[in-house]
Amino acid sequence: MHWPRNIVVVSGVLLLSGCGNSNYNWGWYVVSPTTSQGQTNLKFLISGLGYTISLSLIAIVISILVGLAVALPGLAKNRTGRIFNRLYVETFRSIPPLVMILWIYYGLPVLLNIDIDVFASGIIALALCDSAFQAEIFRAGIQSIHRGQHEAADSIGLKYFNKMRYIILPQAIRRILPPLGNQFVYMLKMSSLVSVIGLADLTRQANELVVTEYRPLEIYTVLVLEYLVLIVIASNLVRKLERYMGSDENIAN
Repeated sequence: MHWPRNIVVVSGVLLLSGCGNSNYNWGWYVVSPTTSQGQTNLKFLISGLGYTISLSLIAIVISILVGLAVALPGLAKNRTGRIFNRLYVETFRSIPPLVMILWIYYGLPVLLNIDIDVFASGIIALALCDSAFQAEIFRAGIQSIHRGQHEAADSIGLKYFNKMRYIILPQAIRRILPPLGNQFVYMLKMSSLVSVIGLADLTRQANELVVTEYRPLEIYTVLVLEYLVLIVIASNLVRKLERYMGSDENIAN
């Protein structure tokens, strides 16, 4: 596995890129681990990691559950369920995540007369937007299962939801695991949008440090590297899970 080496190479390229512009007075000292100021700033930047990871994990779990709940009625024979599925998917798939975040944080408290903090607002908004895509992933995965599996379940008298629970979904999960993993990676990147309403995630911490240090290029370069490392680690964990679940073999077949 060569991804740690790749990160080092990319990091070196980014850090040395300033050599091509002799007119710019580089200030890497603001993020250098060799100085007390740099150590303090790096700790401040990394302090947003917990919010980024926790928000992404909670939002992706909720979006998967909601997506599955939306997908199943859309595949049933009931016309009302199919109409609900299409309305939900088309509505939340069409709304940009940033717009949804702003509407949930500023609009929902006014409509419902409740208080919603930035963390909960981010989770709700990202989960709703992502659940529409999750519903389509589940729909495609379930429809990819051979028709004979459905007929076999029907022949032993299983009802629709029991058929999905015991026969179809266990097979479909192995096929849809790769796109589910991609959605998790996408969620990690989308979590940066929640910084606009004040969540102290990686992006927010970088923005605040830029205001105090006036070194946007150096600080945002560190931010790029933070997300790069985070995404690479998440991608490799997803691949390991795919191999454990046998998704690679399933795709090859």
